[in-house]
Amino acid sequence: MPDVPLACHAMGCRWELLLCGEDPVRLRAAGEEALAEVARLDAQLSLFRPASEVSGLNARAAQAPVPISPELFALLEWCAAVHHHTGGAFDITVGPLLHCWGFRSGEGSVPTPEALAEARERVGMQHLELDRQRRTLRFGRPGMALDLGAVGKGYALECAVEILRDLGIEHALLHAGTSTLYALGTAPDGNGWPVAIRAPATPDGCLAVEHLRDRALSVSAPHGRCFTAGGRRFGHILDPRTGWPAEGPRLAAVTHPSPTLSDALSTALLVAGDGLLPAIQEHWPEAECRTVGA
Repeated sequence: MPDVPLACHAMGCRWELLLCGEDPVRLRAAGEEALAEVARLDAQLSLFRPASEVSGLNARAAQAPVPISPELFALLEWCAAVHHHTGGAFDITVGPLLHCWGFRSGEGSVPTPEALAEARERVGMQHLELDRQRRTLRFGRPGMALDLGAVGKGYALECAVEILRDLGIEHALLHAGTSTLYALGTAPDGNGWPVAIRAPATPDGCLAVEHLRDRALSVSAPHGRCFTAGGRRFGHILDPRTGWPAEGPRLAAVTHPSPTLSDALSTALLVAGDGLLPAIQEHWPEAECRTVGA
């Protein structure tokens, strides 16, 4: 069975797509359409594009309710539900904390207690005012900002995979950097796609190999961006409930049929640790989770 590889850069990372089938021309056309969807969503959701819909909301929603496109409004409502069910461990308003800790502008530094307290006042999805009837968003506090970094790649993956399915593609592997991937159908040998989970802080080590079929895998870990101060190591995954870097597992991996959900839950699990597992089992029983202790 021939395969067609494609790649692009979006959402701050390299995306790679491998499609398998009997018609390379059709595979390439479908893959290009899927990656075009990723690029479209990057332009809509990026914090770093002034013309993006999310940037527009961040600039205006503290002053007045701002109309939102139907797809983004649905995503924000979905994020609000995940925030609720994870006890606030998943939160797309964490941006002010990332600025406070210096992860937006540099390598990071420990903020003063006063700066941290001020940033925490601007964080919390409970302060988002979503009006379903008017389909608008207003920030309940000045200085708030949306940051979809913990879910954007998974959401774009899900939309891209739906395009592949609609175009009749049955076998493909698509990944966004090293954080989230989706295995469509089976690998060319008829088995699940073999995907290795790297052991934390040891790039050449393998924690486990998952064989995935019509499932996503998301992995979150704090060691990708971190700094040391006062003999203590601080990672860039922040706990929105405390304002401090997460002190839970060194790695959290989640598989689920939805890459949007696996992306969000891997971050929440890294923040909250194994204490979140009962809630995940209750609300998302199809999720399979793995953590590596601190």
